[in-house]
Amino acid sequence: MGIRVSKSRVLNDQQGDLKLTHGDVLDALDLVPDQSVQLVVTSPPYNLRKIYERDQKMSLDEYVAWLTPVVENICKKVTFAGSICWQVGNFVRDGEVFPLNYYFYNMFIKNNFKLRNRIIWRFNFGLHSTKRLSGRYDTLLWFTKTDNYTFNLDPIRVPQLYPGKRHAASKGGARAGQPSGNPLGKNPSDYWIFSAENCFWEHPIWEIPNIKANHPEFTAHPCQFPHELAERCVLAFSKVGDTVLDPFIGAGTTAVAAIKANRRVIGIDRSADYLRLTQQRVVNLRAGNLELRPSARGVRQPKAGERVSQVPDEWSQAAE
Repeated sequence: MGIRVSKSRVLNDQQGDLKLTHGDVLDALDLVPDQSVQLVVTSPPYNLRKIYERDQKMSLDEYVAWLTPVVENICKKVTFAGSICWQVGNFVRDGEVFPLNYYFYNMFIKNNFKLRNRIIWRFNFGLHSTKRLSGRYDTLLWFTKTDNYTFNLDPIRVPQLYPGKRHAASKGGARAGQPSGNPLGKNPSDYWIFSAENCFWEHPIWEIPNIKANHPEFTAHPCQFPHELAERCVLAFSKVGDTVLDPFIGAGTTAVAAIKANRRVIGIDRSADYLRLTQQRVVNLRAGNLELRPSARGVRQPKAGERVSQVPDEWSQAAE
């Protein structure tokens, strides 16, 4: 059930706000005190034979069995006011799709966590298919340990769609005729489509482009999620000085988002290469030269005159 690194090795950052552990996730989690983590933000392996999974040929049942004790251990690390943001996609076998959020939902519920939102992260590019519709979204499950949880709405508000809307005067009451919205903005939906500042005025949804070769955050990691996805979770579900855990740190995106927001980070990975990548990205962040895609920037659309927006002559000829 997964490859275990025999001995965990802790790499402490000189500034004290980043702790990385090289080792098997279960062994490394044993080094984290229970109820010491305010927020978990992570994306576990999908068992899709990516480069970091090729030595782990697991069936779906084996995959679920491997991660069940991992989830149990993670749940113990979260404070009573803490949250878990668990971002997953789909497992595909012989063309059949198995939604991983279904399996993980049951794991967390059995550990007495409560699902607050099932957030849909929609992106423009994804798996191209010929025998089914192409996949264009992942799911982020937000769980809390108790009903007394941290939720900071103001840092993640989006502009009001109808800022001039007012409470109906016909219904009377103390607020009749007064603006009905919040001047700081509205609560974003649980459908994140990354469209950003100018698009927020037209569509109250968040769209975050996934990371491809021309993305400014692109690294050698094949399944890197964007900084803004982690940043929104960090800002909404933790406070300055809190500890954020990513048990599958990968390219270090959670670490970047958390340290940028003045949180502490614990990261775990069985790949020494990815831990070095995380360290370097944090060093670059502190030096002010880590390139990040600006949050709330709209997805670029090709202009009508650009070559990439033109229908190829070959297609036109084939249609005749």
